[in-house]
Amino acid sequence: MMIFGLLFLLFFWGGLIALAIWLVKSLFASSQRSPSTTQVLELNASKILDQRYARGEITREQYELMKLDIH
Repeated sequence: MMIFGLLFLLFFWGGLIALAIWLVKSLFASSQRSPSTTQVLELNASKILDQRYARGEITREQYELMKLDIH
């Protein structure tokens, strides 16, 4: 009877620890994936260049030269 009790405790605590690890892992994985990060990765070079020009990060001359380099 003591063996069954010991096995039950081992399975109980092992399951509880596994559940806690899974919960922490899933919480950190979802916080690392922000929509802005995935959207930036999906953009191609031309769209990024257009956005930088629209935000005023580069001049028209720089935009034209970079666009020629891309295409």
